[in-house]
Amino acid sequence: MADPHLPPAFFNPYAVAIDDEVAIALLADMHIRQAIERGEFDDLPGSGKPIDMPDRHDPDWWLKSLLKREKLVLLPPSIQLRKDDAALDERLDQMGNEADVRHEIEEFNRRVLRGRYQLPAGPPLVTMPRDVDATAAAWADRHAKRAAETRTKPRTEAPDEERRHRRSIRRRHR
Repeated sequence: MADPHLPPAFFNPYAVAIDDEVAIALLADMHIRQAIERGEFDDLPGSGKPIDMPDRHDPDWWLKSLLKREKLVLLPPSIQLRKDDAALDERLDQMGNEADVRHEIEEFNRRVLRGRYQLPAGPPLVTMPRDVDATAAAWADRHAKRAAETRTKPRTEAPDEERRHRRSIRRRHR
C-alpha cells in the first residue's frame, strides 16, 4: 500500500541503474553480513591479531605473503623454460605414445617462441625450441630400450598366493 503523503512516482525502482559489478558487490556484502550475524567468522585462525604488514607501502604485500606462506615460486619465463627444458625428456618418458610426445614437444616449442617475442623479464632467454622429429626419435629409442630391458629381466618369484592361484588354474584346465 502506497503512503498517501508521498507523490505516486516518488520511488521508481527502474530509475536506479545497477550494473553487474554493483549487483555482485551488493550480493556479496549481503552474504558476508549474514555470515557475520550467524557467527561463521568468529573462530577463524588469526582472529583479533594484527595483520603482518611491511614497514613501507607495498601494493603486492598480500601476494608476496601468499607465495611465502604456500612456498610457491614464480620464476621469470627464461628460468622456468630452462627448468622445463631440463625436465622435458623425463616428462616425455612417462608418456605412452608418440602422438602425445609430439604434442608435448610442440607445446614446449610454443612456450619458447612466445617467450622469445615477449619483453625480457629477468635473465635473457637462451632456451631453444626442440626439433620435434629428433626429440620424438630419441624418445622412441629410450622407449624401445626400456621395453627390451623389461622383456630380458629375469622374472622374480611370484608370491605364494599368486603361485597357488596359477596352480589352481592349471588343475582346472587339465
